[in-house]
Amino acid sequence: MLVDPALLHRLEQLSLVARRTRAGQTAGERRSTKRGASVEFADYRDYTRGDDLRSVDWNIYARLERPFVKLFEEEEDLAVHILLDGSGSMDWGGESASQRVSESASQRVGEVNKWVYARRLAAALGYIALTSGDRLTVANLQSLGEKLGFSPKPGFWQFGPVRGRGHTLRLFEWLENLAAAGATDLNAALRAYAIACGRPGLVVLISDLFSPMYPERSEATPAGYVEGVTALAARGHEVVVIHTLSPDEVEPPLGGDLRLLDVETGDPQEVTIDARMRVLYRRRLAAWRDEIRATCRARDVSYVSIETDTPFDRAALYDLRKAGFVR
Repeated sequence: MLVDPALLHRLEQLSLVARRTRAGQTAGERRSTKRGASVEFADYRDYTRGDDLRSVDWNIYARLERPFVKLFEEEEDLAVHILLDGSGSMDWGGESASQRVSESASQRVGEVNKWVYARRLAAALGYIALTSGDRLTVANLQSLGEKLGFSPKPGFWQFGPVRGRGHTLRLFEWLENLAAAGATDLNAALRAYAIACGRPGLVVLISDLFSPMYPERSEATPAGYVEGVTALAARGHEVVVIHTLSPDEVEPPLGGDLRLLDVETGDPQEVTIDARMRVLYRRRLAAWRDEIRATCRARDVSYVSIETDTPFDRAALYDLRKAGFVR
């Protein structure tokens, strides 16, 4: 399994946090913008002919001699969208994601493959959503061949929307069978999802945010993620970006004269790695992360940076809670 069974019980105690209250479609466990018949009191309004007399507050009537009706919060479901960056750069580090995930994989020492880690995060967050009664959709953002965007087979790239913990095993099986390959234009994929995904909710993007160069574009304008994230926010979604990197991307264990190949496009790059280059690399990596954080903050998007050598249970139970969108 992607998530250790012992961890699942602890995940059941958690829920995903949406800062903004929005209308749902089905009765659930979250406050809605509408008024309903839950136990949570909301407000009073004047009685009008036809109102149910059982909703009249007779204590208020006895004091003021005016009938008032009690209003209660409606509890509805939240639309949760978990988006996985399925590009080739995500299948990097540690054991290859193409190898089978064992039942104890969530605790395996030294396991740092980004694609395995990203799918575990998606499984954990999806399980939290299902046990909370939320409406869950999980999508694999992947470009197939020369076409940017999604596979024309919805069953291949998308799971859901579903609701209820009865879908847990199907979710885990679907995630285990996903593969990361090729180059993905995140801007195009996110814009397409923003148009096609239906009602707004909580969107969690799990990606390394690496931007490949496309031949038809200028080198000065590589593919990115900002336009896509902006499109999601403009559609009313509350967006969380989980920036996933492996330890050897943060501290490359390389040295000397090397010829590196882009894992997505196959383009070569000649480099010489020495002490000075390592210092420059660390500085640019820190600046890149700071730029992403500032970009997200400017768009009211939550940003979480996780390296895949972080123990998975710590990431799920501590880091994501500390970031404020899991409680």
